[in-house]
Amino acid sequence: MAYCGRFAPSPTGPLHAGSLVAALASWLDARAHAGTWLVRIEDVDTPRCVAGAAERILAQLVACGLVPDEVPWVQSGRGDAYAGALQQLRAAGFAYPCGCTRKDIDRALGQRHQRFSQRVYPGTCRRGLQGKPKRAMRLLADGVVQWQDRRLGAQQQDVGAQVGDFVLQRSVDGLWAYQLAVVVDDAAQGITHVVRGEDLADNTARQILLQRALGVHTPSYLHTPLVLAADGHKLSKQNGALPLSLTEPVAALRSAAAVLGLPDLRASAPADWLAQAVPSWAGIIRAFANP
Repeated sequence: MAYCGRFAPSPTGPLHAGSLVAALASWLDARAHAGTWLVRIEDVDTPRCVAGAAERILAQLVACGLVPDEVPWVQSGRGDAYAGALQQLRAAGFAYPCGCTRKDIDRALGQRHQRFSQRVYPGTCRRGLQGKPKRAMRLLADGVVQWQDRRLGAQQQDVGAQVGDFVLQRSVDGLWAYQLAVVVDDAAQGITHVVRGEDLADNTARQILLQRALGVHTPSYLHTPLVLAADGHKLSKQNGALPLSLTEPVAALRSAAAVLGLPDLRASAPADWLAQAVPSWAGIIRAFANP
C-alpha cells in the first residue's frame, strides 16, 4: 500500500511552535517514504473556529515549504459522510442514543469532575433513555485495545474502563465528534500513516475501535514529542501560545526540528533546508524501528 500521510490542524487560530513540530514531522515522514502528504482542516468544532484561521494556517505552511500534494479537505463540508458512518454504526448495534448531561455523569460516578481528568461515562443509557431527551450518540466501547506506536512502542488502553462509551455526535447542536470525523476522513483519504503530537496518543484506542466497527483500515501511528509551555502543559492557544513568526521560516523549521531530534541543519531557504532534513528524519525513524 502506497504511503499517504496528513497534517490535520483545527482552525482555532494560527499555527504556533508546537503545531509546526507535528506539521514538519508528518511532512518529513511522507517524503522519507516517497509518499503523499495531505492537509485536512478539522473544523467540525465550529464554535471554537476562528474566521480566516484556515487560510492563515495554509499560508504559514506554504511559507515553510510544506505544500500539500492535493487540495486540502475541509471537514465542515463532510456532514453527509459522517451521517452515513453513524447510520452504519447504529444498524450494526455499535452506537446508541444518550440523554445524560455532564452533571448526570458526575452523579452516577459519585464524584465531581477534576480538571485535566477523564470523565469516564458509566454506560447509563445503554439500557435506554429512560424518559430523558436524546443529547448525544455514543459508541459502545468495550475491551482492551493494543497497538504499536512507531516512537512510543507497545501501547494499550482499556477503553471501557478508562474512557467509557464516547460521543459520536451531539444532538443539541448536531456537531460531529472529532473521533468519528477523523476516522471517516482518514479512511476516505486512504491515510496509511498518522504522524501527530503525543497529546493525541490517548485518542488512538478510540479511533481503532471505530475503525474496527466501520470495517476500515487502521493506519500506522507515530506520536511526536510536545513543546511545553511554562506551566508544564502542552503549548497551545489556550495557554497563551504565540502565533508562529515566519519572518525567518528556516529559523522556525530549525526550532521544530530540534524538538524532533534532528541535527542543526543550515540553509538559507526552506526548500534547501527541507531537502537536507528528509534523510536526517529517515535516520531517526530507522532508530525508532531498531531501539
